[in-house]
Amino acid sequence: MRLRTLPVSAAGVLAGCAVALCYNNFQWLPAIICLVFALLAQIVSNFANEYFDFKKGLDRKGRQGFRRGVTEGDIKPESMKRAMIVLMAIDCLIGCSLIYWGGLWMIPVGIIIAIAAFAYSAGPWPLSHHGLGDEAVIVFYGIVPVMFTAYLQCGDWTGGSMAGALGEMWKMALLVSIGVGLLGDNVLIVNNVRDARDDAYVGKRTKAVIFSAKTMKIVYIVFAYCGLGLIWYGVHEALNSWGWAGFVAIGIWFVPVIIALFRFSDHRLNKVLRFTAILLLSTVVWTIIDILINFDSLHSMLARL
Repeated sequence: MRLRTLPVSAAGVLAGCAVALCYNNFQWLPAIICLVFALLAQIVSNFANEYFDFKKGLDRKGRQGFRRGVTEGDIKPESMKRAMIVLMAIDCLIGCSLIYWGGLWMIPVGIIIAIAAFAYSAGPWPLSHHGLGDEAVIVFYGIVPVMFTAYLQCGDWTGGSMAGALGEMWKMALLVSIGVGLLGDNVLIVNNVRDARDDAYVGKRTKAVIFSAKTMKIVYIVFAYCGLGLIWYGVHEALNSWGWAGFVAIGIWFVPVIIALFRFSDHRLNKVLRFTAILLLSTVVWTIIDILINFDSLHSMLARL
């Protein structure tokens, strides 16, 4: 299931909850359903990636990345396929419950997410094999979960009564979602930098293969600090005067991770991948904490209008 990368899905939903909190519209039930849906969708995508890469001969035993059960013979391909299909069916049923809060147009959104989970690795033109994995991560682990988690809790794209104080909800959500997407894509960048030699050998053209691992390491730095900046700027009106300090601290914590990214290679980058995911989740958790600390201030702001 690649547990080390699951914080990426959780972060998108939690960031959407942070936006909803800013507009005093947080709801536990749709938030929990969105979280379960997102986690299952990522697990399905991971299973599909492992299964279809094995079927296409793109995985080799002893690869630098995390152990893949199908390739190493730990799991039968048929068992992985069944698990993938069953989990997708369960996820679709869970997603259908969100129609209660979002309306019938949640159905096409869910269908697109389901297609994307497979299109990343499967089909005649897998996105991850043609240098489009990064775009897919930014959209489906950043923009989609943040925007729609916030929408399902707020009930519309404005944010209701708080829109006057903080601006329309969709503007905040979009900035935060792009920031989360950039930080989430850094997890994929580390993964692809680590696997660049293996991927090049089997003809899998990730951006690390197309543009070189060194180039993508530089992109990692840009995405790290642009992502932090976008999340902070998106919610800065809702944070107290010292809320920026947490983002600065996380930016500092990124420094040793970046040093390790440039210093190490192969399987040693697994720790960099794990800490990249942790820093993404830490950024979102800090945002929620700071909003909760400042929640009374939000109500006072509304009362003055």
